[in-house]
Amino acid sequence: MSQSVKAAGPTRRGFLKALATTAVVGSALPPAVASAAGSGTRSTHDVIVVGAGFAGVTAARELRRRGLRVLVVEARDRIGGRTWTTTFEGEQVELGGTWVDPLQTTVWREIEAQRIGFVADGAAERTLFPTENGFGFFPPEESFGRQGELLTRFSERARELFPDAYNPLARADLLRAPDALTIRRHLDSMNLSALDEKWLTGATGGLGGASTRGAYTQFLHWWALCNYNAEQYYGINTYKPATGMNGLARSILAEAQAEVLLNTPVKSIADDGRQVTVRTAAGSVHTAAAVVVAVPVNVWRTIEFAPGLSTAKLQASQETFGVPNAKKLWLHLASSIGNTYVHAPEGYPVDTLVPYKQTSRGWLMIGFSGEPRLDVNNAAQVQEAVRLIVPDARVLSVKGHDWGGDRFALGGWSFRQPRQLTGLLRAVQQPQGRISFATSDIASGWSGYVEGAMESGLVAAKQAAVRVAR
Repeated sequence: MSQSVKAAGPTRRGFLKALATTAVVGSALPPAVASAAGSGTRSTHDVIVVGAGFAGVTAARELRRRGLRVLVVEARDRIGGRTWTTTFEGEQVELGGTWVDPLQTTVWREIEAQRIGFVADGAAERTLFPTENGFGFFPPEESFGRQGELLTRFSERARELFPDAYNPLARADLLRAPDALTIRRHLDSMNLSALDEKWLTGATGGLGGASTRGAYTQFLHWWALCNYNAEQYYGINTYKPATGMNGLARSILAEAQAEVLLNTPVKSIADDGRQVTVRTAAGSVHTAAAVVVAVPVNVWRTIEFAPGLSTAKLQASQETFGVPNAKKLWLHLASSIGNTYVHAPEGYPVDTLVPYKQTSRGWLMIGFSGEPRLDVNNAAQVQEAVRLIVPDARVLSVKGHDWGGDRFALGGWSFRQPRQLTGLLRAVQQPQGRISFATSDIASGWSGYVEGAMESGLVAAKQAAVRVAR
C-alpha cells in the first residue's frame, strides 16, 4: 500500500504538468452582467437561474444551448458560489472548492474543452501525524499507507452498499440500517487502538463537521466514487484549473450568453402554475416559465416559496446538507517543519495543513477548520490554534473564509447526515412545480465537489426546459 501511494503522485502529476498552462485570475465578466436591478424593475425570460455558482452557470449554459433566454440572479458581488478564487501573498488561491480529478469526468472535460490547462500541487516531503503522546514526523508513504489501510477497513462495506457509485440508492434495500449510523458510531464498532483512533478520526470526522454529525454512508459513497481505492481517494485533491475556479466559471458563463444580475439577493419565488415570479430584496420583479434554484440546500429555508417548500426540502434545509461550521484558510507560516503535511485528530481547531509554496520567510499553507469560535482572519488566533500541533509556529499572515457564517452559503462542502441519503435525497432532487433545484449538495455522484454541482446543473436545466415547453 505505501509503495503504491508514493508512486501514484509523481506519475499523474508529471502528466498534468506537461498539460498545464500559465494563467491569471480573470477580471472581467461577460458584457451582459449588470449590477442589482432597482425597485420596480421588471423583466421576463424563459428561465431564471437563482445563483451563479457552478450549478447555476452550468444550468444557464445548458438552457442557452436549448435556445432559451436566461436571466441569472446572483446575491453576491461575484460568481462562483462556494468556490472563490482570490489572492494571498501575491499568489492565486482558492478560499472554497479547489481540486478536480480525471475521475470527475464532467469538470475535467470542461477544463480540457476550454483549453484552460491544469496545475498539480507539489508533494510534501514528510508528514506530521499523531503519536501516542503528541505528534511525530513520518515519511508520506508510511503515514498515508497506514492511514489508507485504516480507511480501507473503515470502508469495507462500500462495494456492497454502493455497487454503482452514480446511483447511490441502487441498493436502498441494504442501506437503511447503515444509513442511520454516524461516523462516530461506526468508529466505535471497530474497536480501534488509541493511536489508530487518532489517525482515523482525523481522516473521517472533520469531513462532516464532526464524527457525531456526518453519516457513515456519505464517506462510503465517496470511497465508491474513488473505485474503493485508497490511492485514488488520496489523489482526488491534487489537480486544479490553471485559471482558478473563477476563470473556469467565467468561461462557462460567457458561453451561456445570459443576462446576469449581481448583488441581487432573492426574497421570494412564487409559482402560480403558469409562470414563476422572482422578487428580489431590492424590490425588482422577474418572471419566467421556469426557475432553477441553484443555491445550497442550507439556504433554501431563507427564501420565501409560494407554494411553500415541500416537507422533505424544508427538512433538508433545516437539518443542513452543507457542513455548517466549515472554514478554509491560507496562512504564511514560519516554523521548523518546512515542507510538511500536518494532520491532527478530530477535536483540534485546525485539523489539516497542506504545504503549498516555500517563501523567503517560510511556507504558504492551506488550512481547514471546523471550530466555530476560530476567526480564520485573525493571525493571533490562528497561531494559537496551530501551535497546539506545531509549537514553534509563527503565523506571519492569514486569509480565510467562514462558510458557515456566510449568509449566502450557511455552510461549506456537502456531507450528508444519517438517514438523509435514504430518507431525503430522492425527494430533494425532484422539481417542485415549475421550480427545479441545482446544487452539489443533491448530486447523485460527487456531492461536495464542483463535479457534483455541474451534474446537478445539467439535470435541473433539462427539467426546466421541459416546463418551458409546456
